[in-house]
Amino acid sequence: MAPSSIPASQRIQLQLRAAEPRRRQKYRSIKEIMRVAKRVVLLESDDGDQSDGGDYYSRVACEQCGSGELADELLLCDRCDRGFHMLCVRPIVARVPIGPWFCPACSDNKIRPIKSFSQKKIVDFFRIQKSEEADGKCASLQVNKKRRRRASTLVFHKKRRRLLAYVPLEDPERRLVQMASLASALTAQRMEFSNQLTYMPNMAPLSANQAIFENGGMQVLSKEDTETLEQCRAMQTRGEYPPLIVTFDSCEGYTVEADGPIKDMTLIAEYTGDVDYIKNREQDDCDSLMTLLLTADPSDSLIVCPDKRGNIARFISGINNHTLEGRKKQNVKCVRYNVGGACHVLLVATRDISKGERLYYDYNGYEHEYPTHNFV
Repeated sequence: MAPSSIPASQRIQLQLRAAEPRRRQKYRSIKEIMRVAKRVVLLESDDGDQSDGGDYYSRVACEQCGSGELADELLLCDRCDRGFHMLCVRPIVARVPIGPWFCPACSDNKIRPIKSFSQKKIVDFFRIQKSEEADGKCASLQVNKKRRRRASTLVFHKKRRRLLAYVPLEDPERRLVQMASLASALTAQRMEFSNQLTYMPNMAPLSANQAIFENGGMQVLSKEDTETLEQCRAMQTRGEYPPLIVTFDSCEGYTVEADGPIKDMTLIAEYTGDVDYIKNREQDDCDSLMTLLLTADPSDSLIVCPDKRGNIARFISGINNHTLEGRKKQNVKCVRYNVGGACHVLLVATRDISKGERLYYDYNGYEHEYPTHNFV
């Protein structure tokens, strides 16, 4: 039949069929392929190791000292698989990390260079407020103290050691350097500055921090010492901080040194951070958790977690309380007080501290659970 003799309707149908795409070829399933595929035999070398280089982890050695001994203290980087002894890596690692661990070369937390902070940035960072009201409040505390002393009768009491307010340096430029060092350390640790305990959602509420829950009771901060605490808080609001400076040590990491003389029993700082239940932090890798409240029911006990927010107390070093030399370094103690019905942790000087001396306290002041045997 000639093309011209085909009806127009049939020609259109033939053209549409020719334009249709070809159907895809049906492939065999993976099960069918595996059923007929040949088996692959993994060959081993003469010494018994596999062709991929053998058991690497049995031959790993410390990148610093070259030794593969002390396997219990040999950490493997979860990114590059290189090994480091806990005492060889810088800064040292006090305890075996619970989660992933990265060596200094692979860590995202690399030590950043000291940032330069202008005076305005420092004022904003620490939320410094220069107000006459704060000055008047501080002055009224001093006046009330003097008046009470004059009005007191001549009665002999057992002498009790009272807390002393720290004495900030008179040089405002040097105080800016001190605050800049703290701001730089907090920024490097991706922390926000906070000079008080914070209560965040999904953590312990404010109502959980009650000193009456302490198992065995908690010592109450006296009225005079409470006024000293309020005086220090008022000074910090004005930007008058204790004579301390944060430095970086290649072995210990960030540390705190006295930038001026500090007398015995001086209130140095309050330990601040997020308040949480101990049960929520059992698998936490933060190396600066501080006991806040120990209750009869362990599930209600509280700790301070300075991993997101905190102040200079976060960077004060701990002693090695397994050695005599380590215990001799201690010049600060942490004391838990009942302040207005709530628990607070205060860091207090245990002796006179000279300028340039590094600050140390015992991490195991209340519970001997923190492994300090690796501390220098």
